[in-house]
Amino acid sequence: MTINIKTFFDPDTATFTHIVSDPSTQKCAIIDSVLDYDQYSGRTKTKSADQVIFYINEEKLSVEWILDTHIHADHITASHYLKEKLGGKIGIGAKIKDVLALWVPIFNTNKDTNLDASQFDHLFEEAEVFKLGTIDVKVLHTPGHTPACSSYLIEDAIFVGDTIFMPDIGTARTDFPGGSAASLYDSVKKILSLPDETRIFMCHDYPPEGRDVAWLATVKEQKEKNVLLHDGISKEEYVAVRNKRDEGKAVPKLLLPSIQANLRAGTFGEPEENNVSYIKIPVNKI
Repeated sequence: MTINIKTFFDPDTATFTHIVSDPSTQKCAIIDSVLDYDQYSGRTKTKSADQVIFYINEEKLSVEWILDTHIHADHITASHYLKEKLGGKIGIGAKIKDVLALWVPIFNTNKDTNLDASQFDHLFEEAEVFKLGTIDVKVLHTPGHTPACSSYLIEDAIFVGDTIFMPDIGTARTDFPGGSAASLYDSVKKILSLPDETRIFMCHDYPPEGRDVAWLATVKEQKEKNVLLHDGISKEEYVAVRNKRDEGKAVPKLLLPSIQANLRAGTFGEPEENNVSYIKIPVNKI
């Protein structure tokens, strides 16, 4: 193992941001960053992203990639802000075009949200391998939570976004537009086909009372203990339980601002004639 991994936690959105670096070149990737957003005032802050910037500068790292595992519905990505401050290329799975085609008409934001995904610097194909310094990174498409989820396999570590959670929590919800419990089952099985010692780094944790926040489990631990998808659970059983769990589930409180901004790689679109940007709320649509 040669990579270094530093993890930051944002308690407001229960989100982990991982910085993966290659010690031989000091090149790094930022995975699933957070831009702080207050839904009541409509104001953004950069506290979470600035902690990442401070660490990268202190460690004398150079940002090569700013990666998102998917279009997040529970927090706004800091990708655009981090690129302005640190450089690097913004990358996401190529299936983002499917998500754009689904959501842009709902928000009617085609004027300032490119359907060709050119707001991102690179769109990763299934099984594509790219470099982080001298280290290979392999992209695995892992849809189900959304149609465009991707996971990043780096040496013995895989960063899975919302695909799978800690074993006592289970897996992500699949009731968003374009989600699929059947697809998520296949995606989790793809991840769990990796060697038992592979480390799985989560994007979120919602711990039960009495357990500290955690973001790391091995493939072996997930296969043995995941409450929804341990070994022996059939696809039919999982789909039935997952769909039942998702019935009537609350919409994430930041879904509307998050998806709109994240479809634009973390920006709020073109300002209107008063030089102010706005979040749209589709009435009786979601």
